[in-house]
Amino acid sequence: MSTSTLIPHWLDGAPFLGSAEAASARTGDVTNPATGAVTAQVAFADEDDAARVIGAAAAAARAWAETSLTKRTQIVFAFREILNARKEELAALITAEHGKVLDDALGEVSRGLEVVEFACGIPHLLKGGYSEGVSSGVDVHSKRQPLGVVGIISPFNFPAMVPMWFFPLAIAAGNTVVLKPSEKDPSAAVWMAERWKDAGLPDGVFNVLQGDKVAVDALLDSPDVKAISFVGSTPIARYVYERASQSGKRVQALGGAKNHMVVLPDADLDLAADQAVSAGYGSAGERCMAISVVVAVGGVGDELVAKIADRTRTLRTGDGTRGADMGPLVTAAHRDKVASYVEAGEEAGAKLVVDGREVVADGGADGFWLGPTLLDQVTPDMSVYTDEIFGPVLSVVRVDTYDEAVALVNGNPYGNGVALFTSNGGAARRFEYDIEVGMIGINVPIPVPMAYYSFGGWKSSLFGDSHAHGTEGVHFFTRGKVVTSRWGDPAVKPVGGLELAFPKNH
Repeated sequence: MSTSTLIPHWLDGAPFLGSAEAASARTGDVTNPATGAVTAQVAFADEDDAARVIGAAAAAARAWAETSLTKRTQIVFAFREILNARKEELAALITAEHGKVLDDALGEVSRGLEVVEFACGIPHLLKGGYSEGVSSGVDVHSKRQPLGVVGIISPFNFPAMVPMWFFPLAIAAGNTVVLKPSEKDPSAAVWMAERWKDAGLPDGVFNVLQGDKVAVDALLDSPDVKAISFVGSTPIARYVYERASQSGKRVQALGGAKNHMVVLPDADLDLAADQAVSAGYGSAGERCMAISVVVAVGGVGDELVAKIADRTRTLRTGDGTRGADMGPLVTAAHRDKVASYVEAGEEAGAKLVVDGREVVADGGADGFWLGPTLLDQVTPDMSVYTDEIFGPVLSVVRVDTYDEAVALVNGNPYGNGVALFTSNGGAARRFEYDIEVGMIGINVPIPVPMAYYSFGGWKSSLFGDSHAHGTEGVHFFTRGKVVTSRWGDPAVKPVGGLELAFPKNH
């Protein structure tokens, strides 16, 4: 891919450049984080571009909603088959623009596929209820119907999986979609749009709107867009929720996280160390479910930190296509910001056990490199603890008791994910009840639910009432109706007369 490549929007089943063809067009650089080289430009939508893309989705909405469940399911299943057969292509595209290693990118696609597979069961998921004879000659039934156009605003860290948390269910339920991907890694969205085309999805049902805040605000403000699904940082999630809600939209806005891993004295420390390293440094820590804080309870701190450090030093940082364990960060600016937290933590009194700033990476000299970093003796007042860093920085906080660990987790403004490592079933059961977090892992460091359960946190990690995928996702993308009906029996003379009292069932 050369720097002359211009990554387009997707409109009505075809690439669309819109204002990007003008001499004064706004575009953004797309880089390979492993080399630092600019590999393409991505079109940035103006208001007219956004109106055209949203308008295409609105124009296609009625016909798609009226398409039979059988036909919709067949198209979703065809998309699943194509995606599964060609998932290595998508993984390579993700690695080239995001930087995560190929195995990690392939795992991202596979987890997204789980939601596509779940959406293939949409006929069962949309089944309503029916009650016969609730009153004399009166029956009641319920149904779920699509909303219309839904907007999906996706972050850079999972350019395939996060959109797939939403659009398979939205489309299967009869909605049309406008996906606004991150401008940092926009090609995956267009690739998926092409695969929907291959699967036979009608034009206008799946659309891609590239760009920056102009594109985001267009989705939040457009009266044609009925719902918004968003994943990103907490400040932007709050902004999306408030602005879209003011426009009368249904919103699920998943925000940031500060995920803790609590290690009790009876835990298998080798297992805990393995999992802390895997969950802390996978995808260079650029995961909303990454473990960023290990809470060592009781006297396990020294041994646990030593085990984590030994494993951390064995990791290879480099180009994701060369077999490295961990790739670069997504941009130079983000790398520098994460590195500044390491410096701040050390200056505040944390012990720097492994310094990722000294990494020698197997990749381009201008790649956005920061190796796995381990800080011990971190306290809750340090910025390395209070802020969501979104990088390969693992902090260890030491507490004396289980109750202190629970208070630490519950006192954090985020409530996305948490893990407990223990061999005590009673402690695990109590932890599940005590902890104020939306997703909990017991001896599992990254408790991302399967597609038939719903994903989402508590507190400042979620704005809105609905979590992603699972039955909550189905309900988010549909509206319920209840129909009460009476049909006269031709064999029975109807009973007439007026009755102004409140209706009674008898």
